[in-house]
Amino acid sequence: MASVRSNVFILEGNWRPLLRDLGIDARAVLRRAELPGDLFSRQSATLSTPDYFRMWTAVEQEAGHTVFPIQLVEALRSESFHPLIFAALCSSNFSVATQRIAHYKRLCAPMQLHIEEDDASLSIEFEWLDRTVEPPMSLAAFEPLFFVQLARMGTRERIQPLRVETPRPPKPATDYKRFLGVRMERSEAHRVTFSREDAYRPFLTANDSMWQLFEPDLRRRLTDLDSSATFTDRVRAALLESLPGGESSMEEIASKLAISKRTLQRRLRDEGTTFQAVLNATREDLARYYLSKTKLSGSEISYLLGFEDPNSFFRAFHTWTGQTTEQVRLSSALA
Repeated sequence: MASVRSNVFILEGNWRPLLRDLGIDARAVLRRAELPGDLFSRQSATLSTPDYFRMWTAVEQEAGHTVFPIQLVEALRSESFHPLIFAALCSSNFSVATQRIAHYKRLCAPMQLHIEEDDASLSIEFEWLDRTVEPPMSLAAFEPLFFVQLARMGTRERIQPLRVETPRPPKPATDYKRFLGVRMERSEAHRVTFSREDAYRPFLTANDSMWQLFEPDLRRRLTDLDSSATFTDRVRAALLESLPGGESSMEEIASKLAISKRTLQRRLRDEGTTFQAVLNATREDLARYYLSKTKLSGSEISYLLGFEDPNSFFRAFHTWTGQTTEQVRLSSALA
């Protein structure tokens, strides 16, 4: 049975010293993002993906320049950002570090990592858990930069990736090439690739006893994260994972969550909603995303949303929005 990943994550208080190092007013960031003024002071505060994206956009706007992701990774210190970074630096090499971060990534961002290795290279592909909202360009740029910086911090060598791919390469391209050593390539994938030699270059920061000390706390944090999500959040997360595979029935989602259909209905009712309402809202959000951000046809979107035929999708979309899919696509193009 596949695990269901919540679309919320824990926001560490380490953001405050990091923003201070960058000369950014944390209070101004929270005001601009319309988030609680004490958010960075809370113990284990959680954010949804849209909240996180708003916060990141606010940080970028307060920074006031397009090379903010480069400055951010250069300001990273293991002791001032997140326990997961420090734990990763305890690894024997970059390959081990990436596997550890992949397992616990949701503790610092609502995303998952896909790692592939062969005889020549190691690739890390980034996937946001909630595909209904577009990440800020600077955040998409930050993720591959972070892993390059992590490799350099661990090895004390100027590691250079083989390739960096992203759907929206940031500008100015020369600044990013100067940091990475390679130009960021436009691609449908969001991925960074390292040579196998660099992936297995020993970390000078390796410390297995410290990893043994950190790992139990990271496991606890991950368990707490999933338990902090509302049941509606968990159902939505399960639907986001299952819809592209055509699994959208109440029975299928209940099975994915390892509960009975009746329990699923009761727990949603306790939160003031129904399975059909969550399904419709998730499908509508995905449909709006596909219509505004992709060139997928109505038939292809219908398939990805788990409808039996395109006409059923078109009728449902009009019921949800009062608009046709073409009207929404046109208005997005004109925006």
